[in-house]
Order: sequence, then structure tokens, then C-alpha cells
Amino acid sequence: MKKVIVGLSGGVDSSVAAYLLKKQGYDVHAVYMVNWHDTEGLRSGDCPATEEKLVAELVARKLNIPFHIVDFSEDYRKRVVDYMFAEYEKGRTPNPDVLCNREIKFDPFLKLAEEMNADYIATGHYCRKESIEKEGTIVHRLLVGSDPNKDQSYFLCQLSQKQLAKTLFPIGDIHKPEVRRIADEQGLASAHRKDSQGICFVGKVDLPTFLQQKLRSRKGDIIEIPNTYPWPDLSQYKAAEAANLPADQLTKLCAEHSYKASDGQKVGTHIGAQFYTIGQRKGLNVGGKTEPLFVISTDIEQNIVFTGMGHSHHGLNRPGLFIAHNEIHYIRPDLAMNIGEIKAYDVRIRYRQPLQKALLVMREEGLFILFEELQRGIASGQFAAWYDGEELIGSGVIA
Repeated sequence: MKKVIVGLSGGVDSSVAAYLLKKQGYDVHAVYMVNWHDTEGLRSGDCPATEEKLVAELVARKLNIPFHIVDFSEDYRKRVVDYMFAEYEKGRTPNPDVLCNREIKFDPFLKLAEEMNADYIATGHYCRKESIEKEGTIVHRLLVGSDPNKDQSYFLCQLSQKQLAKTLFPIGDIHKPEVRRIADEQGLASAHRKDSQGICFVGKVDLPTFLQQKLRSRKGDIIEIPNTYPWPDLSQYKAAEAANLPADQLTKLCAEHSYKASDGQKVGTHIGAQFYTIGQRKGLNVGGKTEPLFVISTDIEQNIVFTGMGHSHHGLNRPGLFIAHNEIHYIRPDLAMNIGEIKAYDVRIRYRQPLQKALLVMREEGLFILFEELQRGIASGQFAAWYDGEELIGSGVIA
């Protein structure tokens, strides 16, 4: 009998994953991961760990499977939270959920499972795995979940072949309503719990308050850049033509817009440029505008937040992005691109964003991603993930 360690969070997805594995004949053990203890920055009444641990234990008892509690909080603080603080301090926007999976759920958790002599770990992610043979080698494919409204493959965009080989996704081919129905039918304590929100393992936080644990508040100016600013003319832009441009022109095309205070007009003040991200609307507290203001850039050194008015503001849109060589990761190393190659893929730059048609252009400088249509709110520090049909091929941190 194969032994599986399920990361049981107290949510309905991991609960049903554990149930299905037991039903399939696996020797199932549950592990509840304690990864965060602090409550500073959590919104009032939202302390997920207090309830989740109890629910997870009730589910394990109902399923009659061994239940273990393990504390990974030191690893989580060093490898996820400290990274978050460092990135925000530089004016970048990290994705803690991607990091949490790469650094915790599929690293120390996997090592723990191996110490427990388990054959696999399992999670409640909405994605699928398929193993194929290619030139005599087993290759593991990471596929989107069958439920298009819940697909979580993006959060796993940094996984490796070694990690996938040891992982099962029991609910990847099931739709969320069916997961709820199974949990209810089996009388699991998590059946009607709301889906978790906010930062992985921390909960729903007021981000500026959370970040102020380490990042100092510093009053600065909010500058509005008018839509009459001399933007690059992209009216004739075509990704296929841009893909053949010299590297310096590609770099300029994919670079984040930058501004000076004299390019616009002061419309308010903020609490620190590091607390804002491109595309952000809430938290600016600037009134008297006919349309909402959006963050279009930040200058950390000068402590300035640049904004543009309206959803169609030119400063929100870019034709492409750049990923440095050392930030490129392939789930499928056998499909890694060579310098000079150009490949068409579908790309997303944030969770739940519809896939966007794009060309990936590999140069000596790194990887350029050129979209067929201008993209709104590209933020450095986020992950871009590229797909071939239903399969996630690779990802990288946006420069």
C-alpha cells in the first residue's frame, strides 16, 4: 500500500483530497503545517490558524487517519515573509502564494514526507499531473485544473520535475461544487468553510500595516501624470515584428515606464512608495477626480507615487516584459529555449488573469515576452507563467 502525506489545512479542498486518497486505497496521513504565529496586520477577527487547526483535526478524526502537526514557521519567515519585505522595500511586488508553494509546501514538507517514508505528498490544488515517457525518460506535465474557475496551476509555476514526481493532486479533475458536495456528503467539518483569502498561511491582512512591521512609513508626494505625456507610439506595434528588433530596442520596449515629479502635478500624499504597486487603485485617498486614479509607477529613492486617471490611461499598459536568465524556471527543462529562439505561448502575469497570446524571445540578455495585445498593470517582482495549451511549461520573475 502506497503511503501519502496530505497537507491538511482545514479547508474543504485538502479535506476532500484526503478522503479521495483513502477511498482509492492509499495509506493516508495528514500533516497540518503551522507556518505563522504573529497576528499583527491581520484584519479584525481574522485569525485563520485558530480555527483551521481544529477543523483539520476534526476532518482527520472523521476519516480515521493519523494527524500530525509540524511547525515550519522559521522556514516560512526566512524564505517567504523576509523575501516579501525585501522585495517591497525595493519597490517590487512579490507573489507570496507562489513562494509559499516553492519554499514550504514542496520543500520542507516534501522532505518531512520522505523522512516519514511516504511515497507521495498530496495537496488540494486545482491542477492535474500527467506523466509521459520521452526518449526513455519519464516526464511529468503540470496541467490546468478541470474547473476553469478554480485552476491554481499558476501558483505552482515554480515546481520542479523532482517535486512533481512525488506529488498527487486528487481534486484536479473535479469542479468546486462537486468538492463541496463530497465534503457535505461525508460529513466533513470543512464542508461549508469559506475559501481562504489573503497571504498564504497568514490570512487576510491590511498590507501596509503588515509591511510596516519592518518597512518604515515615509510621507511623500502622489503625482498625477496626464494622458498627454509623450508616450512611445505603439499604434503600429506588432509582436511578430518586434520579436526581431535589436536587444536594446527590445529592452526599451519592455521596460517599466519611469517619470520625474516635473512630468505631472501633485494631487496628494502617501505613507511610503514601497507600500504601493502598479495598477493599484485603493489606498490613494485622492478625491475630486472624474475617474479613479491608478498607480502607474513608483520611485522608491525619491519616495514618489506616480498615478494616472482612468482605466485607459497609457501609463497602465505595456507591450511586453523582461525576465533575467537567472530568474527563468522550466517545469519542463526538456522544452527550455535556446538563445535566438522565438516561441508562441499563452502567458499570464497574475492569478486568474485570462491567458494572453504572446511570443517568447530568448536573447543573450534574457527572455523577452511580447504580447499580442498591450497588458495592463505589469508589475516587477510578479511571476509570468507560460502555457502550451493546458500545460504549464515555465515561469519567471518579472524584472
